[in-house]
Amino acid sequence: MSIWGKIIGGTTGFALGGPLGAIIGMMIGGSFDRSARKFSSSNQISQQQKKNVFALCIIVLSAKIAKADGQVTKEEIYTFKEKFNIQAEEMSEVSKIFNEAKKSSFGFKNIADQVGNLFSDNKVLLEQLLNNLFYIAEADGLTSINEVEVLRSISQSFHFNETDFQRIFHSRLNNKESDPYKILGVTREDSDNNIRKKWIELSKEHHPDYLIAKGMPKEFIKEANKELSSINLAYDKIKELRGFN
Repeated sequence: MSIWGKIIGGTTGFALGGPLGAIIGMMIGGSFDRSARKFSSSNQISQQQKKNVFALCIIVLSAKIAKADGQVTKEEIYTFKEKFNIQAEEMSEVSKIFNEAKKSSFGFKNIADQVGNLFSDNKVLLEQLLNNLFYIAEADGLTSINEVEVLRSISQSFHFNETDFQRIFHSRLNNKESDPYKILGVTREDSDNNIRKKWIELSKEHHPDYLIAKGMPKEFIKEANKELSSINLAYDKIKELRGFN
């Protein structure tokens, strides 16, 4: 089954709460079952429930990022549908969540804070969520300053520091504009050995098999592969600049 199938039904079996819970509650005409088991971290829910919540998070935050520059464009909506491979039979439910999130009184910060806390034990998953939000922001051909600032704020809600944000941001740029040191999260003062260690660490963290083991749905692996390619290209560029193998 696709990650998008029965998202609402898959997230109402436990007490999600917070702004995410409120959005789903408004859609089903009430609140979550108060007798449902509560949890404080993703360790306390099943793998399938994690995927359901992750799907919910990407829809809600995609709607918020699409609206960050004042309006949701056709290009952004089309990109969202195409990128996440949403089938016709799933479109109605996904669209309801997207539209509810778009008009919700909860701002992106409230939602991003809840997502960051919910998946606080899975930094790699949060990074790929942020990576895919960049993809939505790029949909209309230009990532505005406002969108970048929203993405930076979301990264802070996900407990990333500025070095982490710059690493993800520069991995999205084309080869001529990107800074290979920032892509690896290192400085020009770091030793060759430390840079190699960082490259090995990032390569392992962004390998598809590792991401799937950490709960990443297959629909999100494509952007992770692009980031892995940027990491390897950055390391090759630094080796060339420094003259080591």
